[in-house]
Amino acid sequence: MATLWHGRFEGGSSEALQALNDSLRFDLRMFREDIAGSRAHVQMLAEVGLLDAGERDEILAALDTVEDEIAGGSFDFAVNDEDIHTAVERRVTELAPAGAKMHTGRSRNDQVVTDVRLWTRGAIDEVVELVGNLQRTLLARAESAGDAFLPGYTHLQQAQPVALAHHLLAHGWALDRDVERLGEARARVDVSALGAGALAGSSLPLDPTKTAEFLGFGAVFENSLDAVGDRDFVAETLFALALLGVHLSRIGEELILWASTEFGFVELDDGFSTGSSMMPQKKNPDIAELARGKAGRLIGNLTGLLATMKGLPLTYNKDLQEDKEPLFDAVDTVRLTLLALDGMVASTTFCTERMAEAASSPYAAATDLAEWLVARGVPFRKAHAVVGELVRRALAGEGELIALVGASAELGPEAAALLEPGVSVTRRTTVGGGSPVAVARQLERFRARIDG
Repeated sequence: MATLWHGRFEGGSSEALQALNDSLRFDLRMFREDIAGSRAHVQMLAEVGLLDAGERDEILAALDTVEDEIAGGSFDFAVNDEDIHTAVERRVTELAPAGAKMHTGRSRNDQVVTDVRLWTRGAIDEVVELVGNLQRTLLARAESAGDAFLPGYTHLQQAQPVALAHHLLAHGWALDRDVERLGEARARVDVSALGAGALAGSSLPLDPTKTAEFLGFGAVFENSLDAVGDRDFVAETLFALALLGVHLSRIGEELILWASTEFGFVELDDGFSTGSSMMPQKKNPDIAELARGKAGRLIGNLTGLLATMKGLPLTYNKDLQEDKEPLFDAVDTVRLTLLALDGMVASTTFCTERMAEAASSPYAAATDLAEWLVARGVPFRKAHAVVGELVRRALAGEGELIALVGASAELGPEAAALLEPGVSVTRRTTVGGGSPVAVARQLERFRARIDG
């Protein structure tokens, strides 16, 4: 079959050009979106009088056949099928004489961007569902954690003890922002470009609003130049996916640390771990490590596309063919990472006794001592200095911190009781705080959030 532009050229394309230019190997996965767009376009052409009812039905029947053939694996791709759009149109024309009219008033420029928008809209919906599943897993683990607590960290140094549920929900709220970002990106994806033509619209009586309605788009393009040249929505989706990947990486990093002998906070399920080819004792957190590593790949997809877009004049340029591979890869990467991490979090055993032991150092309650003084009228900076001096003396070997606090004129036995194991974590009861009481309220808010 000749190319879609064969009338302008005398000879065929060189093998090198064809190998570089063809995109069927990756845009084949948009065949359902391409066929859906063609159905909508054909129905619109019939409504505005550019196709009669018989031609419309003939083309629609052919499109149904093509979809079945591709889905069933019986579609016979031709050498000159440079992309999915060419392949579908060629086959429709073979099946239906009226198929030659299917491309009336349409360019591949507005066709392809509409396909990508349709595909991206569905992909975002799928990712959001998977994120919701992980949030529900985190919620379930938080609810079952009870009053378990562990050290909270800053600079990877033990800081203050917090409820385990509080720590798990911190990841849940970060994922909630990812859901918000994906939803905002989806709203800008949800715009039909069909009717923009190659760049300037059409002299034919097209109805882009009708096409958008057929496809379920929430809006129609405002400017034909912008419609075919815009890939902001791809970049924005890649950003949302990259930041989601960063949050998944952080979950992975913590599981890696917690599973180490040095921390011993979790025991990973065998089904979500690997072993060593040489060391029989090893249980490796490969899923968590891959989640951490995949974040770099997602960031690379975003930066690569931004570099491609940065110097493009209006409107369509072939450079924009580079939008799909990073998008497809990012969605595939996030999908697999979410599924694997969800299973890993759900199956992990929390070693709560070890967590409590690590969180029960009297030094972790130093801030509570300072706040105890503040509650009795001591300026915070002075209170900080008083406690800091006692910490320094304890670390210098002058005595145990609890004994030094009990003997302190500013503090005394009542304050020293705050250093007993499990006391400090109960004291931060402010909204969003890490105590069991505050976390119980937070659990209700989080549950309502993801159920809403």
